[in-house]
Amino acid sequence: MRHWWGTIPPRLPTPFVGSSTSWDRTTRAACERRSCSPPTCCFGPPAYQRSDGGRTMNSRRVVQSGAFITLATAIVLGLASGGAASTGTGSTTSSTVQNLESEGYERVLRQRRNGTFTKAGWNHYGPGYFELDEQTGVLTSHGGMGLLWYSVREYGDFILELDFMTEVENANAGVFLRVPGPPSSDDYIYHSWEIQIDDASQGIHQTGAVYDAEAPTTLASKGPGTWNHFTISFVGDHITVELNGEPVLDWHAVPRGKVEDFAALGYIGLKNHDRDVKTMFRNIFIKSLD
Repeated sequence: MRHWWGTIPPRLPTPFVGSSTSWDRTTRAACERRSCSPPTCCFGPPAYQRSDGGRTMNSRRVVQSGAFITLATAIVLGLASGGAASTGTGSTTSSTVQNLESEGYERVLRQRRNGTFTKAGWNHYGPGYFELDEQTGVLTSHGGMGLLWYSVREYGDFILELDFMTEVENANAGVFLRVPGPPSSDDYIYHSWEIQIDDASQGIHQTGAVYDAEAPTTLASKGPGTWNHFTISFVGDHITVELNGEPVLDWHAVPRGKVEDFAALGYIGLKNHDRDVKTMFRNIFIKSLD
């Protein structure tokens, strides 16, 4: 696998540890026809198994319920609640961008010297693709189901800021956290968390949810055709989500739903799910807390 500037060094495989689930792995075809339904909505075929019985995905560290914490909770609350990143307006303003950069956030959708944007450092796995408007820095999903993931580095503890906008209420997209290793099969969905985008669904499949695992306290989305803003923090096993400045989720992750176990280190990614409905992303910033 290649960085935008070179080659990712090889990684030593470490077995995953976690509880198995009875989650129904419906076929990709059913999901793309939108004929699947929660809680059995799928992302693809069952995980590929090696001849020795192991899985294809690896991780250097694995988190289970509360087993790995790297920063004090007070630090998380101080950095992730409010701050300059969350405008409460559903969009990242130019002044907010300046504040983010001064506070150590990295813009992961990079700009060239002439001000245009580039997808350098981003790779796509699976069907579909993301189109980048180089003038505005807006990513638009096409087709699915696939994953656009940021290959430059893996993150353990971090705060992620981004804007998103959907075309229709039942658009289906998401933000993946700690994808464990460059994805080469759909197996990554069983070992990483997704913050869901889908205003038409309920509970653990609604916008702001940890998909298939933990429901948001409220639907704080501004609806289709309007920019919304996510502030997502992930420290140890602790996930918090703010949507348009409103706290909607505070959860200590445990293997649940489709996720059998999860890594303490991994890539971030954006999901493209629908063949006919587009979702847009922009102003993607991340701050490592490691």
